[in-house]
Amino acid sequence: MKTALWLYLFLFVAFFDLHAQYPILTPFAISIGAAPSFIGLMMGMYSITHLPGNVIAGYGVDRFGSRLFIVFSLLGAGIILLFQAYVTDPWQLLLLRSISGFVLAFLSPACLALLARLTTDPEGQGKLMAGNGLVHTLAAVVSPAAGAYLVAKIGFSTAFTVLGWVLVVTALCALIFIRDIHARMNEKAAALPNRVKKPLQPKNTLKDANVPIVVYLLPVALSCAQGILSFELPLMASSKEGMLTTGLLFSVVSIGALVTLSMLFLNRLPSFQRTLWGALCLALVYFGIATGFPLPLAVMLLGVGMAKGIIMPAMSTLLIELSGGARYGRTFSILAIAFSIGSFLGPMLAGQLRDHISPYYIAFLALMTALLFLPFCRTRSIAPAAPNFHKAG
Repeated sequence: MKTALWLYLFLFVAFFDLHAQYPILTPFAISIGAAPSFIGLMMGMYSITHLPGNVIAGYGVDRFGSRLFIVFSLLGAGIILLFQAYVTDPWQLLLLRSISGFVLAFLSPACLALLARLTTDPEGQGKLMAGNGLVHTLAAVVSPAAGAYLVAKIGFSTAFTVLGWVLVVTALCALIFIRDIHARMNEKAAALPNRVKKPLQPKNTLKDANVPIVVYLLPVALSCAQGILSFELPLMASSKEGMLTTGLLFSVVSIGALVTLSMLFLNRLPSFQRTLWGALCLALVYFGIATGFPLPLAVMLLGVGMAKGIIMPAMSTLLIELSGGARYGRTFSILAIAFSIGSFLGPMLAGQLRDHISPYYIAFLALMTALLFLPFCRTRSIAPAAPNFHKAG
């Protein structure tokens, strides 16, 4: 699985770079004169501009493959960060973050679709999705603290420049080393007798991808809750020491996810059960934060991460099962759209309502509402594409 290894490496660098901005973006916006309500708008616009990119990716990835979309997304994000280093006005930052939201919209559906095509075995696909979550989490463990430390040492402008060049170099490496799976399968099919071409080139029709629309309520709620957390934690940072503390708290969330992602025996449980119970635990943790449950914030955030470590790979596997093994690009594109909608709603609601109600209550209510509809999304089996499955890495 050389393609999977290269993809994991580039994903690690990309996620490290992007997560390093979490604890520093809000203090940077405040330093150039942005109010908390404006920061909520900025974070919401970043997410809502994902939508057109998600729609394009849904059709483009299935038709043209994942490679070019991955390269474009990383390269565009890197160039925008280089411009961001010279921002002096909140409205300039809003514009750049909106453009960044569009170009980064292609990254997630393209990567997930490429991983899903690496094998036709449902168990192997589940392992690859768990691997994606593990790589994402490993990068997120150290990057928030690293980003805050970088700004404390060299300042906002130089830090954004460094992060931008890292993404540009990663995009160029991805252009060289990543290969689309579908292209190689078509070449093999062309060289084989007609009687074996059909399994290698399954026909994807709209009726194959019978994914209930209500399943996407959960990613909306998850990203809404995450957006609220990403909005609230950086507001604690009023100094360089505060940024370091915020970065460490984000790292605690990622450590919690790493703990449950490392519990490989969880992958043996049905994806529906993992998704359901993980989301319920996450909702209860947010309720505990909102009510001031007598536990240290770091412990509560560790619980948030542990629940996310269960949900994210399980939800990706659940979607693969519901899709019937067809049109991965569109399936994960709609997933990305759902994440974008939730990421828009979370910071916007938190910025407007935080003076009246704890935003963590909103996260709890969103998750519980999504859970009410989840029982309608039980999976159906994927019909095998060929007599003999091959296992993933």
